[in-house]
Amino acid sequence: MSTSHHHGAHHEDPTPDPGHAHHDETPANHGGATWRVAASATLHCLTGCAIGEVLGMVIGTALGWGTIATIALAVGLAFLFGYALTMRGVLKAGVKFKQAVKIALAADTVSITVMEIVDNGVMVVVPGAMDAGLASALFWGALAFAFVVAFFVTWPVNKWLIGKGSGHAVVHAYHH
Repeated sequence: MSTSHHHGAHHEDPTPDPGHAHHDETPANHGGATWRVAASATLHCLTGCAIGEVLGMVIGTALGWGTIATIALAVGLAFLFGYALTMRGVLKAGVKFKQAVKIALAADTVSITVMEIVDNGVMVVVPGAMDAGLASALFWGALAFAFVVAFFVTWPVNKWLIGKGSGHAVVHAYHH
């Protein structure tokens, strides 16, 4: 009975036809990332980080928390929103929740970590930025500057990670 399944055409099916590459098998996603792909991944990460970061800074500052507590909240929320943004896209592609969590962790952990270190480092070193208060141009200016610096530091990191097939490269298989 099993021999009926071994006709020539069926036997070759598992081997993909080299003339029909999948849409995600572009040079940008395999064997080296373009700066454009890396910039896109970095902007994606920065979006999640910025949402969490701003919320954390706003909440911590509004509640009168100290620098350490405010930064801890901002970093926690930055990771949460960074991962959530990646998971949203992956879940939309039909991946199960537990697998989506693993993909998000693999895709964004290094990127978010670098971004948060730079970002909060800038906020701490800009004189008075953490104590400036939410109504202050210094606070928002320093935060905007911190995001710009974080982008330019994280961008080459993401390019390197994607080029190695890790970081945001793991997400590209789920993009449509």
